[in-house]
Amino acid sequence: MARPRGMAGFTVVWAGQVVSMLGTAMAQFGLMFWVWNATHSATPMAILAFCQFFPAIIMTPIAGSLVDRWDRKRTMMISDLVAGSGSVMALLLFSSGSLAIWQLYAIGIFTGMFGAFQWPAYSAAISTMVEKKHYARADGMMGMAEAVSGIAGAPIAAFLLIAFGNDAGLQWILVADILTFTFAIGMLLLVHIPQPPPAKDLQEGRAGVFKDALYGFRYIWARKPLLYLQLSFLVVNFLAGPAMVLLNPMILAKTGSDKAVLGTVQAFFGVGGLIGSIALAAWGGPKRKILALLVGDFIAGMCICIGFGIGRNVYVWAASAFLVMLTLPISNGASQAIWQSKVEPNRQGRVFAARRLIAQFSSAVTMVISGPLADQFFEPGMQANGTLAGTFGWLVGTGPGAGMALFLVFSGLAAALAVPIFYLMPKVRNVERLVPDWKEEKNPPENAANQ
Repeated sequence: MARPRGMAGFTVVWAGQVVSMLGTAMAQFGLMFWVWNATHSATPMAILAFCQFFPAIIMTPIAGSLVDRWDRKRTMMISDLVAGSGSVMALLLFSSGSLAIWQLYAIGIFTGMFGAFQWPAYSAAISTMVEKKHYARADGMMGMAEAVSGIAGAPIAAFLLIAFGNDAGLQWILVADILTFTFAIGMLLLVHIPQPPPAKDLQEGRAGVFKDALYGFRYIWARKPLLYLQLSFLVVNFLAGPAMVLLNPMILAKTGSDKAVLGTVQAFFGVGGLIGSIALAAWGGPKRKILALLVGDFIAGMCICIGFGIGRNVYVWAASAFLVMLTLPISNGASQAIWQSKVEPNRQGRVFAARRLIAQFSSAVTMVISGPLADQFFEPGMQANGTLAGTFGWLVGTGPGAGMALFLVFSGLAAALAVPIFYLMPKVRNVERLVPDWKEEKNPPENAANQ
């Protein structure tokens, strides 16, 4: 029997990812709540996020170089397997009563390093599995997979923690994650994923891998509109980054560690993402994708500022979560479609890896500083008699969580204001016209003139 190909094959892979991402979302919620319950501090949660995120970012250029050399299907399977092994290790340690926070940090570093292969491998595989006209729809479907996990993952995990208690509930959550990533690997086994011919400029040997790890940066540097576009992501990610690590502890601090409230907000992230992803998959995105990208970033920044920072109850937080994720799938899908149409498929592993490092390195820096800054400056300052309470208490209130809320007001407003500045730059605004699609480009990247 022939293996599924094209959009049919991609749909099979996508179904596996829907299930796998659901398990991952459950595990992240369960372990995050365990860390909060043990510390009641934002800093350990920020460190855990950093340990999972930073190794993946640092390893990404090497991963991208290897993705362009290796069989992409096999790479996707191995990366899924190793990433899922983190839940196996956490389950064994927790069941034996020896799980410690530092061990979660170590597990995060290990899985983060191998998880670096997932994004470039999956992104490059889409380019070979489906036709160019379906790129935005395929990216929209991947956004739907993330949205489904967001809708169901946190509420299911919260239900298990409430129904079985924190300890037994966490065990069931980790078992579910193990089963779901096993299912995703099984789906990959069923499909055919075309392997593009190797790029002629790939260098030989171990030294060549490291040289090719720099290739993506040279490629982007030679195309200044793509470079400016990626630098805009770096800045926005840095300014909006505190929301990645402070939103959950802020909600828990303000609600007395209410799992149901946090699960509800996380679910509304998923609902908004699902609707936005369905819209993108059905619509295919706007003709001028750069506009969708920038508008989505602006809306996200304002929601962080007004909804998460100034908002004080589950209704405002949930509405803001919905709006952020309603627009972000369209924004992210537009960005992905721009890059997939501009970069040759047999170079996407290296270029997308460099692209990811440029855009997300600043998020890792934010993770390092956000937790301690919130715990040592903003939270004490926003207590009833704190140094900041007299000035900003009217805006975000005082007491537990108010300092983190004020931090989000500043970071979200700064991120939103950065967007129109980048739109005023011609190289960003006109990136789709200034950089030709890869089928039209005749000069090799290393010789391309700056545009």
